[in-house]
Amino acid sequence: MEFERRKKADTQINIAPLIDVVFQLLIFFALISHFVTDAGIKITLPIATTAQVYTQENIVIFITEDNLIYLNNEPVTLDKLNEKLSIKINQTKEKNVIIKADEKIDLGLAVKVMDIAKQAKAESLIISTKTAKDVN
Repeated sequence: MEFERRKKADTQINIAPLIDVVFQLLIFFALISHFVTDAGIKITLPIATTAQVYTQENIVIFITEDNLIYLNNEPVTLDKLNEKLSIKINQTKEKNVIIKADEKIDLGLAVKVMDIAKQAKAESLIISTKTAKDVN
């Protein structure tokens, strides 16, 4: 008496669709990473050869080329800057204010912003620049 042998199922994994998906993801991330930029505030920092690295960023004031002022990425007018800055300074332990201003702004506006920061009880003002290494 002969027993009928079981036929083995032919199992194969087709990895061609997997390779297609991985390739499409690779292209997607390669293209998207090209378009990723910093936050919407566009400024060109001035260059300084004696600039030092400051790692703590508590309160940052941005001044754009169009003389728009931002307090920690939120737009603010010059009139309301003192009030909002005082609130931020009172909420933080470090009372340092970093000013990131475009190199083409009016010096008078920068002085007004620094004066407002001092009136709001900022202990120190830090002017952000780029070093010569950052340019190259």
